[in-house]
Amino acid sequence: MIEADSLAFSFDDRVLFHAFSLRLKKGEFVQIAGENGAGKTTLLRILCGLARPESGGVFWDGQPITRVRDAYHRQLLWLGHKPGIKQALTADENLGFFFPRLSQQERAAALAEVGLAGYEDIPLGQLSAGQQRRVALTRLWLTSASLWILDEPFTALDASAIEVLTRRLEEHVLTGGSVILTTHQPMRTLRCPQRVIRLADDAEVVP
Repeated sequence: MIEADSLAFSFDDRVLFHAFSLRLKKGEFVQIAGENGAGKTTLLRILCGLARPESGGVFWDGQPITRVRDAYHRQLLWLGHKPGIKQALTADENLGFFFPRLSQQERAAALAEVGLAGYEDIPLGQLSAGQQRRVALTRLWLTSASLWILDEPFTALDASAIEVLTRRLEEHVLTGGSVILTTHQPMRTLRCPQRVIRLADDAEVVP
């Protein structure tokens, strides 16, 4: 379980959020909403341990993530707003970097899940923005991490890809995983438990 306790962060003398608290158990889905500049990405980076809050803390199974960083990161999949993939490499080479122990057949099967069968050996620089995004999201079909933290995962996706991704998120939560994400896309009602938290500088969430 991940827990955020009384997080606060300011930027350029402007409070983005304070007293932000959240508890997320296995099998739960949380969407963080808010206007541009509200601090959504900053909050996700703090939850991942990539940025430090001005006050408050983040805990994994009751321990500060700074003390259990390796164990926490083994259970965490973080996908930022940018795809985080290398343009010069092929789709399969990118996935091989993240999952070197998986076979080429396993990686190809995951690419097929996101509609990229036959694109395994094409350099990403030759693919569209939406196709590159799909390559990045293929990690959701290959990871064993239980907690997914995703920043705008639906960016550059068409309607069919959004539906495929939504089904994958539902499947993960329904099988005991947890998801925290931000999105500007209106989301349909999921088949799994879900909460929407609007980020404000007085945000405090009761479990």
